Amino acid sequence: MSDDYNVENKSGASWHLPAIIVLGLIAIGGLAFGWNASSKLDATQQAVTSQVNSFKQGVEQDMSSLKDRIAQDEKANTDLQGDLKVVTDKLKITQGQLKKARAEAAAAVQDTSQKLTALDTSVHTELATKAATDDLKNVDTKVGGVRTDLDSTREDLKMARSEMGTLIARNHDEIDQLRRLGERDYIEFTIAGKNKPQKVGNLTVELKGVNEKRGQFSVAMTAEDRRLEKKNRFMNEPIFFYLSGTKIPEELVINKVGKDTVSGYVSVPKANGQSQSSASSSGK
Repeated sequence: MSDDYNVENKSGASWHLPAIIVLGLIAIGGLAFGWNASSKLDATQQAVTSQVNSFKQGVEQDMSSLKDRIAQDEKANTDLQGDLKVVTDKLKITQGQLKKARAEAAAAVQDTSQKLTALDTSVHTELATKAATDDLKNVDTKVGGVRTDLDSTREDLKMARSEMGTLIARNHDEIDQLRRLGERDYIEFTIAGKNKPQKVGNLTVELKGVNEKRGQFSVAMTAEDRRLEKKNRFMNEPIFFYLSGTKIPEELVINKVGKDTVSGYVSVPKANGQSQSSASSSGK
């Protein structure tokens, strides 16, 4: 019976050792797997940490750039506000000057109108006090003269006169007013570009230079093979010239200047045309 026990004991011990070896291998495998997983986890954590740090650094750089741009925009905005204030102040000054000029002009027109009204009232009062027919005729004549003087005064208020007594037109509308008077012919022109002779009536005009800021110009004029140069003349300043066989001067007026361009007119007395016609007839 002891022999059977020994056999069974040996049989039980024989399978314990392989089981322990298998369990040891499994444990070793588990440890290896755990160590490998831990290594991968550490590597993953390091990679994630590196990416997070890189992203954080990029965000900080972007925030720094954004702060710089905001600071620049705020400075530009402050500068613009300062410039706007300067322009606004200048505009207020300009508007004040314009308002003052308009007020002065309105006062001058009102004063002139009052004087004209008083003169007209005085004439009508004198007319009412005259009873005789002859006196009425004299008063009518006087009224006609006064009306003529009033019309002349109104025209003088709008247009200046030259030293020769001619009215100076400053634009196309005023030239049309002078045409209606019927005393002179007016030839309007525009010259664009320097050193380009242009025929205007019986005169050739050549632009030599323009000072747009000061309202000045220089021209060369040729009439009857005679050349004249006029330098640094102002706008609305008439230039007079005589043609052979005439007693009344013609005049050149520049009433608008621009960049290498001028506009104006040549004024020709109708009496000159009659004189030239008479001279041609007598020559035949």
